[in-house]
Amino acid sequence: MSPPFIAFIGAGNMASSIIGGLIAKGFPADNIRASDPFPQSLVELEKVAAVETFQDNLQAVVGVDIIVLAVKPQVMKSVLENLATAFETAKPLIISIAAGIETRSLDKWLGGGFPIIRCMPNTPALVQTGATALYANAIVNPAQREYANDILGAVGIALWVDEEASLDAVTAVSGSGPAYFFMVMEAMQAAGEKLGLSVDVSKQLTLQTALGAAKMAMESDVDAAELRRRVSSPGGTTVEAINVFEQAELTEIFSTAMTACRDRSEELAKVLDAG
Repeated sequence: MSPPFIAFIGAGNMASSIIGGLIAKGFPADNIRASDPFPQSLVELEKVAAVETFQDNLQAVVGVDIIVLAVKPQVMKSVLENLATAFETAKPLIISIAAGIETRSLDKWLGGGFPIIRCMPNTPALVQTGATALYANAIVNPAQREYANDILGAVGIALWVDEEASLDAVTAVSGSGPAYFFMVMEAMQAAGEKLGLSVDVSKQLTLQTALGAAKMAMESDVDAAELRRRVSSPGGTTVEAINVFEQAELTEIFSTAMTACRDRSEELAKVLDAG
């Protein structure tokens, strides 16, 4: 089966990363187009990959099989309404990586009857270590699901959810999740400096420890709770720190914070749907 033709609407950092990831995995650059109203975005993309570029979205989508929507949620409605006339007969697969906009809104703005996959990638996709959740509407066929899996899998892992509402929970876990880890890193580095380490030493130790812990958790045959127990010997040093975290109810803090994130995601979806 020959590779599909893909048009990216929006050529910012996330689109550039996905395009770069696809080409690195052997997808032909000749089958990729990108459009963006800002010439500088296209210049930056051309540093990543030699793909055909346009400032006019309508030119970019002619004859393509897949359209990846990589524009800001606030402009999505106007972008799709302007594209709708180009799809009066053809119904390409639509893949949206814009946060908060439901598939029914995307379909409505396009004119209706489209196979649509909504994705929630996260910023580590910019360094090819992303975590993306995907949801497909009822019109999407198995081959289209596979295409979407390959496209988002080019920048990390791609996992499917059965209910679109689950993407709000995904936002709380992986979409916003990098910020939680950055905050932990920030706090650990500051604490290390307070304990007498230099800025550089505390920073490097913190970041390498975060990387190592994530790698161990990814490769281990036991869960994170067991890994934590294995380094928290009774009467030792680590358990003293863990006891402080538990007394501060760290688990409950995370639960409360992530619930607030999920709730805000639901609220934003309603606002964006209203246009």
